[in-house]
Amino acid sequence: MGKKISIGAAVAVMLLGCLLTFEATYLVLHNRYEDKFAKDVIASGAETGETSAEGDNLEVSSEFMYKLITKLEEVDYLYRNYYIGEMDDDTLIDMTVAGYVAGTGDEYAAYYNPEDFQTMLSDLEGEMSGIGINVIFNTEYNVIEVLNVMPDSPALEAGVQSGDLIITVGEDPVEYVEEIGYYGAIAKLQGKEGTEAVFSVARGERYEETVHFRITRAKITEQTVMHHVYGPDASVGIIKITGFDSKTPEQFVAAVEELTGGGCESLVVDLRYNPGGELSSIVTVLDYLLPKGPIIRIFDAQGNEVDSYHSEETELDIPMAVVVNGSTASAAELFTSALRDYEKAVIVGTTTYGKGCMQTTVPLNDYSAVSITYRMYNPPFGENYHGVGIKPDIEVELAEELKDKNIYKITDEEDNQLAAAVAALKD
Repeated sequence: MGKKISIGAAVAVMLLGCLLTFEATYLVLHNRYEDKFAKDVIASGAETGETSAEGDNLEVSSEFMYKLITKLEEVDYLYRNYYIGEMDDDTLIDMTVAGYVAGTGDEYAAYYNPEDFQTMLSDLEGEMSGIGINVIFNTEYNVIEVLNVMPDSPALEAGVQSGDLIITVGEDPVEYVEEIGYYGAIAKLQGKEGTEAVFSVARGERYEETVHFRITRAKITEQTVMHHVYGPDASVGIIKITGFDSKTPEQFVAAVEELTGGGCESLVVDLRYNPGGELSSIVTVLDYLLPKGPIIRIFDAQGNEVDSYHSEETELDIPMAVVVNGSTASAAELFTSALRDYEKAVIVGTTTYGKGCMQTTVPLNDYSAVSITYRMYNPPFGENYHGVGIKPDIEVELAEELKDKNIYKITDEEDNQLAAAVAALKD
């Protein structure tokens, strides 16, 4: 599986219509954007970073800009005078900026044209129409990978599976994801309730099988938290968190209260395939769980601590275990490491993804935006896990016979990692 676009750049997009999840970071708005657009962004709660005017004081290399503009003028002259096709100026500008961002070597950077940026902002609202899949960008093949399929969704009913690689979207014409890009493909998959999403996936051990889908989009309320009483032992509650967005804290608290109110004496929090989420969301959830103290510490490129978040005195006092795997990333890793730092939970599963850097998404003058990696973040007391991941207290691989099965279709009785977490709670 390829690298993920992560913490602040899009790690996962819920194709429920408009939820683009960001990981433990978010928007830094220039002070100069005082118009209605910027105010709407702030009112929506999208800015979980800090307000900044750094863009007004950027040091620009005049030599670099001279070389860049000179070369662009040469290329532009050639195309304007000799190219037999038609050119779109807006597309040329978008692709030029996207090329610059890609050329920086910032693996988590992204450029959003105005339409993509607006979609990204609206994706935070939580109620949407779509097919109901969680996806990541697979950079190995330059396609969209299905991270998981939402329960009771059109996609689940149609047979879409975790691990499917979406290679084409649309019809008349059919377009390849590799050619139109991540957000271009996402735009084709999103749409209004009652309309159809048409796409093809590659599937199988060597992706030798191609499956075509035509799925009618439906209205879906984003549910990032799912819970149930553990089948083999009614004293244990299972809470699965698929991502951290603005709806997650209230859904998480409701899940805990329902399970404990129904007699559950301990909890297992399942973070497998959780790509992360918003800073404000993960901070609120951890504040509910942890005693008074630090939650996250944020550092600049020089290693200086520039910000931190703390929890209040109240905490959830109940035995807990957390189940993780290699697709547990960023904000989900912060959740895991914070509970470990406070000795609130035993960690079970396999080593996590390892994403400990943050991005800030800055709007430009034309309402496009650029996402830039600009901070590192540490758990409450432990070290940064970027590029390393979090090693569980109890290492348990998912049973071989379950690896090709949709995670939502694995029963409690089958799930050996879940069983190991429950066993750890009983020890």
